[in-house]
Formats: sequence, C-alpha cells, structure tokens
Amino acid sequence: MAHIVILGAGIGGMPAAYEMSEILRPGDMLTVISNNAKHHFTPSNPWVAVDWRKRGDIEVEIAPLLAKKKVDFISVGAKRVHPDKNQIELDDGRTVDYDFLVIATGPKLAFEEVEGLGPDGHTQSICHVDHAVKAEEAWQEFVKDPGHIVVGAVQMASCYGPAYEFAMIMDTDLRRRKIRDKVPMTFVTAEPYIGHLGLGGVGDSKGLMESVMRERHIKWICNAKTTKVEAGKMYVTEHNEDGTPKKEHVLDFKYSMMLPAFKGIDAVFGIDGLTNPRGFILIDQHQRNPKYKNIYSAGVCVAIPPVEATPVPTGAPKTGYMIESMVNATVHNIRDELDGKEPSHKATWNAVCLADFGDSGACFVALPQNPPRNVNWFSQGKWVHLAKIAFEKFYMRKIKKGTSEHIFEKMVMNSLGIMKLKDK
Repeated sequence: MAHIVILGAGIGGMPAAYEMSEILRPGDMLTVISNNAKHHFTPSNPWVAVDWRKRGDIEVEIAPLLAKKKVDFISVGAKRVHPDKNQIELDDGRTVDYDFLVIATGPKLAFEEVEGLGPDGHTQSICHVDHAVKAEEAWQEFVKDPGHIVVGAVQMASCYGPAYEFAMIMDTDLRRRKIRDKVPMTFVTAEPYIGHLGLGGVGDSKGLMESVMRERHIKWICNAKTTKVEAGKMYVTEHNEDGTPKKEHVLDFKYSMMLPAFKGIDAVFGIDGLTNPRGFILIDQHQRNPKYKNIYSAGVCVAIPPVEATPVPTGAPKTGYMIESMVNATVHNIRDELDGKEPSHKATWNAVCLADFGDSGACFVALPQNPPRNVNWFSQGKWVHLAKIAFEKFYMRKIKKGTSEHIFEKMVMNSLGIMKLKDK
C-alpha cells in the first residue's frame, strides 16, 4: 500500500487528483493538500476584475468533489517539505507522511521584488481571484473618475498573455461605458517586443499584436524594468538591445495592473537538489526530481529555462495544455513505479493559449514551445472570444463532475482545426 500526496489543488493539482484516483491500486491512499478550500479557474480572473464574472462563477468547494473520489483533503497550507523524511510539515503543526509526492502548487507571486508593487502596494493583480476581486473594487472607483492606465508585466514575469488580455478587456469595458476617450493607456513589459510572450514570438504575434495595440490606442514600452511604484507613479527604466539603460520613465497613473515575477513557494524554496535558485522544482524528462526520486512536479512551479536571453529578464510560460500534459505523464509514471517499472511517460512541451480581448481575441499554438517548431501559428478574431467563454464552461463542468477528461487537448485540436480551415 502506498500513500500519494498532491500538494496544491489548482489547474494542475485537481486534475492530478482526478487522474490519480482512477489508476491507483486497491489499498493505495491519495491525499490532496491545499491552503485554499476552493478551486478557482484562474484564466477567468480578468473578467472578475471588470465585473464580467463574479468569483462564485469560477470557484467551487474542493472537499465535496474529492470526497466523491474517496480522496482525502487537507485544507491547510504547507509550511515546509522535508524530502529527506518523506514528510510535509503543515501550517497547523501537523505532519503528513508520503511515499510519493506531487508538487503542483503553482508559483509564489514575488510582488516584494519591486517596491510598491501589488495589491498590498499601489498596483492591482489578476493572478488570484482574491486579487481580481480587489481589482474590481478599484475598477469601479476608477470609472467614476477615469485617467491614465498603466498595465503590463514586470521583469522575470513568465506569463504575459493575461497582461495583454486585461489591457484589451479594460479597453472594451471602457468603450462600452463610452469613456474610453478619457483614458490614455500605456503597456509596460519586460518583453523585448510586443507579442514576444516569453516564447520568442509565435507566428506573426509581433505584427498582429502591435496592430491590435495601435487600433485600440494603447502605447507601449518594451525592454522595461519596473524599478519602483508609488501612489499614482511608476518608475520604469527602458533598455537597449544590449541591456544597457536607454531611458528613464516616470508614468503617472490612476489605475494599474502589473503582473509580478514568479518564484517557488516558501515550503520548498532553497531545498538543495529539489529547487533551482528561484525555488522552482527541478525535474527530469519524466517530471521526476533527479535527487528525490519519489517527488514529481507539474505546472507553473516546475523549473523551465527561458526560451532565449532577453535584454530584460523574462520567464517562460506554462500554459494549461502543457500543465495537463505534465499531469498526465506524472500520474502514469507514479503508477509505473507502483508496478515496479521505470517511469516511461513524457509530457509534450507545447504552448497553446486563448487570450480574450473582450470583443475578440487571439490564439497561439506553438508545437513545441521552443523554436524551431512544427506548428508556429497565431491568429485573432471574434471566434477566440467565444471559444474562451465556452472553454470556461467546459472546464468548470469537468471540475464539478470530477472527470479526468483532457479538455485542454480538445481545445488544441479545435484550434488546429480552425487553423487548417483558415489556411484554406
């Protein structure tokens, strides 16, 4: 009999629990540990932040769902992982022993790396539903007395799609309110160019996204390092291609949302052999840690090197499709080990994203994530906006029903089908 513990109950952790529960041997035990009693569909946070969704639309209680699968659930955060003891120390003082551990926590949001950044500082965030709710409260005050918006992503951020999404969603919401003419908007990003996305660009993402930004009257500053944020002021250093400072900007704003850098959570940070210097989990081709071979990891918390060096540091994104593939490989490799076999399953390192623009959207498919690619496609249109709405519904239905259906994979297949139709 083995005890498998999944740390985290987000977009990686919940599907891992569902898949793992279906392939365990009789007598094996499965436990999920999370510092949150509810599961959230994070990609809908930008909609929450402008009141197009309520948090209740995109969250669900975890315990009843896992109980149906006969999976134990502990709604207490992890204080520290002790891999030498095969134990997890919880915030309430308890310890949980494991035979296999799957780390699927997502990242720690490193707001502290830029003075004044984040919900406890002077900018908003859409990285967590709690932040999105707070951003929506600030948004309602902003639209009563609008002014300059600064939106984007700081250095070492590794997920740029939501920044573009939120800029376009705010633009759409302001136009619907007929106050867009009162709101100058500036996009500030560590990317070397618009549409880089942490991926070195996908298809003609640079040209298409620049065109969209011009259409919507959004100015931009690239190769930007955000150095400090004060109430209503952001200090940004723009860099040359060789990384040397080019220009100092002081941007006044009435509303700002800036994505932070990511790093590993405190429970694993600094554990030699388990994490890299940023606290991300080191894994081999089978999602297994090279030093602690009974620890696997999937999702945003895994260590992936940047696609390329950039003048201002950028990270590599981990999209839902990639996370789903990591989860699938992880659970089947653990089953291999339970059966006395060596792990044999590998994730497909592909990047796919549906980015909603409020009234249209953009989709990119990068197969594989790092160039050169077999598929390198970027497109935009109303269909993406509709697809994202449908995908949210499919995902929430999957979570509530407790199915291990691979819906991100279906999304990819549908996107590739649309791509072929458009090419014809």
